Amino acid sequence: MPQAHIPIVALIGRTNVGKSTLFNRLLERQASIVSKVAGTTRDRKEGVCLWRGLVIKLIDTGGLDMDHSDEIEKNVVRQAEKAIAKADVILFVVDMKQGALPQERELAAVLMKCGKPVIVVGNKAETPAIRNSAMDPSWRLLALPSPIPVSGLRGTGTGDLLDVIYDKLETIKMKPAELQEVTAVRVAVVGKPNVGKSSLINAILGEERFIVSPVAHTTREPNDVLIEYKDKEYLLIDTAGLLKAAKMKKQGELEEQGAFRTERVLPKANVALFVVDVTEPVGTQDKMIAGMVKSAGTGVIIVANKWDLVKEKNPTTINRVREMIAGGLPFIAWAPTVFVSAKTTQRIPELFTLIDEVEKARHAQIPERDLETFWRSAVRAHLPSRGKGPKPPEIMGMEQTGTAPPTFNLHIKAKRLDVLHPSYLRFLENRMRIHFKLTGTPIVINIVGMTARAK
Repeated sequence: MPQAHIPIVALIGRTNVGKSTLFNRLLERQASIVSKVAGTTRDRKEGVCLWRGLVIKLIDTGGLDMDHSDEIEKNVVRQAEKAIAKADVILFVVDMKQGALPQERELAAVLMKCGKPVIVVGNKAETPAIRNSAMDPSWRLLALPSPIPVSGLRGTGTGDLLDVIYDKLETIKMKPAELQEVTAVRVAVVGKPNVGKSSLINAILGEERFIVSPVAHTTREPNDVLIEYKDKEYLLIDTAGLLKAAKMKKQGELEEQGAFRTERVLPKANVALFVVDVTEPVGTQDKMIAGMVKSAGTGVIIVANKWDLVKEKNPTTINRVREMIAGGLPFIAWAPTVFVSAKTTQRIPELFTLIDEVEKARHAQIPERDLETFWRSAVRAHLPSRGKGPKPPEIMGMEQTGTAPPTFNLHIKAKRLDVLHPSYLRFLENRMRIHFKLTGTPIVINIVGMTARAK
């Protein structure tokens, strides 16, 4: 069970002052994409920081330059405002190399009105001369204290900064939390751009937790949020939209980084919510992502989003669309499909029940006696199909060798392994899903011969 409240510290500042670099340094991991491109961080990003054996929660936000004009930048401002409202302490990050700018004086006035303790952090202080400049009168932003010089890039001064944060929490009678193990189900939300991944997470959370925009690639990086539903914890991971490699290179370095990080997230996830746009036919990008999800070995739920936009529905519409999706995604045709509307929240609660079911199936441990009964029954129903050998092989036994995903060895009486036709493994897999209720999980069946082993 999560603690009632972990103290929250929000990093606020204009663009390109190094908030994400400092955020990563304090977390001691690469949580945010770092780039020289202004506005790289768009969503607010959260992470837990350990110091003195206790933890606080950090929130990284997009840059506030007080002059945003387009819709995405307005959303960045709204997300930062929410972070300020949620925070117990504000880290006002400034660039020590540039000196105080007029935007910082405007932002200082805004932060002083929020009623929260504000710590000014002078980032990019890599040299003694820059660190000493923190005492210059020009850095007195209204009534705020002088900056604490740090280098998010090198880590210089970050320990002192954390000490100041913890001391500030003590003055407002808040204590950092005890370190607790998080055993949440990791749920990655994947799909091509603009299918509604962030909107789906917003619907699950019941708030505008992530920026939602009709512009493709609004989300550039995997983004985590820990939630509790019916006394169970789930870590939702919003990911960047995945394109084919050729298209991804044309989009630029940030989008390519986001896709690479998404590919690294998938093998660590327990369940993937694979979001497709139900108003569009299954395309090559969807198929590429389906193959990627299957290779990762994670459980899969196909989330057919925008169901509210499907016109003239009748009792057969769902079955017809489900068959169309399964036919277009043969790699994961075994994955259950849920028809939802992120806009109206239709069927959103059903996702948690299905996530639990898939996660249980991934860790299913089948008793040896039940497995033997199963394979003998399967052989009686359908004799092994001949592959390249002179005759069909004889099946000698089957054993489970692992879970997450369920993995099995199928022993055959043969010196070569290709005597068993691949279609027979698909037959066993499909029958196994039904018999043992292995919903939404990959199943791995390795063929083992009398004198050779292979996958």
